[in-house]
Amino acid sequence: MINSKRLEKYGSWAVVTGASSGIGREISKELAQAKINSVLVGRNTGELEALSRELGTESGVECRVLSSDLADENSIGAIEKFTRNLDVGLLVASAGFGTSGGFMSNKIETELEMLSVNCRAVTALSWMFGRRFIERGRGGLVLVSSIVGFQGTPWASHYSATKAYIQVFAEGLARELKGTGVDLLAVAPGPTKTSFADRANTNLGQALTPGQVASETVRALGRRSSILPGFLSKLLVYSLAPLPRSARISIMGKVMRGMLVNPG
Repeated sequence: MINSKRLEKYGSWAVVTGASSGIGREISKELAQAKINSVLVGRNTGELEALSRELGTESGVECRVLSSDLADENSIGAIEKFTRNLDVGLLVASAGFGTSGGFMSNKIETELEMLSVNCRAVTALSWMFGRRFIERGRGGLVLVSSIVGFQGTPWASHYSATKAYIQVFAEGLARELKGTGVDLLAVAPGPTKTSFADRANTNLGQALTPGQVASETVRALGRRSSILPGFLSKLLVYSLAPLPRSARISIMGKVMRGMLVNPG
């Protein structure tokens, strides 16, 4: 059960990127149960509008839909303009995608698009909303990293690098925000059953559900600065932690290669 009282300090509105599916969609539902309105940002307008109607009917919250591709550099300005007159106190930056297989075999256009969505957009949104939250004296940032970001991961080399960027960025920024009234939470899930698997051409097998990740995220918000949702995430990270970095890279490479649909 969500403690709505604990989330009241963030105000009446949240911005959720990647809200049309997966973790972003489920976090929007969790926030709606806490009576927080949401600006739903994503590329699939139909899914966003359907979610908006669902949350309005089931939880009585207001949702506004913004169809936007975060790979487009103009998207940040569009989000700023769209939310300018709303009391936004929470950013959930869950939009992102992955690639897999040998980096040199992938299309560079796709890799650069991933870099833009996973890193550039998250950085810009964190700066934009973080400054707004500091000015109002309260707020929260939720950034989604991954367990593959704790070391290099062969066969997902660039994707793991983008998630390492988010994890390290979040860890440092959380300390900078101490005393400002702004909370920051880095969420590093393991394999999760989302559209990521299809786009990354992987077979996840045993995996978390987006609902599990969302539930743990909302419970941890304002209480912790980093979490590993689910038992499998904790097991993989903690069991590898004592090993030399080279060993961790080798093991994660074998795990990732075993998940590839077409390992080549």
